[in-house]
Amino acid sequence: MSDHLKDLSDAGVSIWLDDLSRERIETGNLAELVAAKHVVGVTTNPTIFAGAIADGERYDEQVRRLVADGKDVDEVILELTTEDVRNACDVLEPTAQATKHDGKVSIEVEPDLANDTEGTMASARALWKAVDRSNVLIKIPATLEGLPAITTAISEGISVNVTLIFGITRYQDVMEAYLAGLERAHEAGIDLSTIDSVASFFVSRVDSEVDKRLEAIGTDEALELRGKAAVANARLAYAAYEEVVASERWQRLAAAGANPQRPLWASTGVKNPDYSDTMYVTDLVVADTVNTMPEKTLEAVADHADVQGDKVTGTADEAGATIERIRDVGVDWNDVILALETEGVDKFKKSWTELVETVQGQMEKVTR
Repeated sequence: MSDHLKDLSDAGVSIWLDDLSRERIETGNLAELVAAKHVVGVTTNPTIFAGAIADGERYDEQVRRLVADGKDVDEVILELTTEDVRNACDVLEPTAQATKHDGKVSIEVEPDLANDTEGTMASARALWKAVDRSNVLIKIPATLEGLPAITTAISEGISVNVTLIFGITRYQDVMEAYLAGLERAHEAGIDLSTIDSVASFFVSRVDSEVDKRLEAIGTDEALELRGKAAVANARLAYAAYEEVVASERWQRLAAAGANPQRPLWASTGVKNPDYSDTMYVTDLVVADTVNTMPEKTLEAVADHADVQGDKVTGTADEAGATIERIRDVGVDWNDVILALETEGVDKFKKSWTELVETVQGQMEKVTR
């Protein structure tokens, strides 16, 4: 029986799970996924935590204790989420020790601060201190206000997962922010090998937005382009990454011990049932990247993915031609990226509201 996840791992793709709950940790499910499904990292977000906290009773005792101690909702959220992330970091610590870049667990800064540089940095520092594990990554959004926070975090030795990247120009800004942070860290005498980063480039949402516009145009040529934008965009992002790691600037940092900021393919659950449910995994196979998957996608890959090796290297020209064809039929590509960035930050903030409301409900429940 084929082990498709092993094939993916052998191709150099790090498999991360886009989910976390206390139940996964305490039942041994997370450890089992690491042992049997080649999972070497975890990403989280407020929506994931809201679902976990709402669905289980494993948080009740801690919530009750925190309420009795007079903690407010923000303090309770910090305690609940950082405990889960800390424990997940411990589960993945052997992976972190055995590999150079994996064994990581990501946790987001407070999303309401997406447009507040100083607030984002304060949140990043608080999370880094609260989790207190070298294999945690602090998720910072790639907003214009987030970029200087990324540089500052890296310069202080805080490892970062940059999230909500949709367009190539902003991705280039993210890589610049990382390099600038490394240079400042090096000047401050920080060991660069202790700093890690990934850049989370979103995939499926691009097709959702572009397909909607192609269908509105409605011509045969437009309709033939459905389902092609997201993979092409991601392949162009990888080409931009290759340019950076080939630069003299990067080579100097690498010689000083710096780790590359690996591309991470995020939003890899396929939303259109007409498409292959593993396309955002199999079409983006390339060494030294991360693919973070919801469990449904992970199981689909394990069951039937056709992993054919590197599908990205050398595809930039073809990918660029695909984007040009999409432009030529009438899609405003710049507006697509702007819409996705705006929607991304909006969803980012709404997910925090959802988490706050969920935790408030649990706090009320335990005091009845």
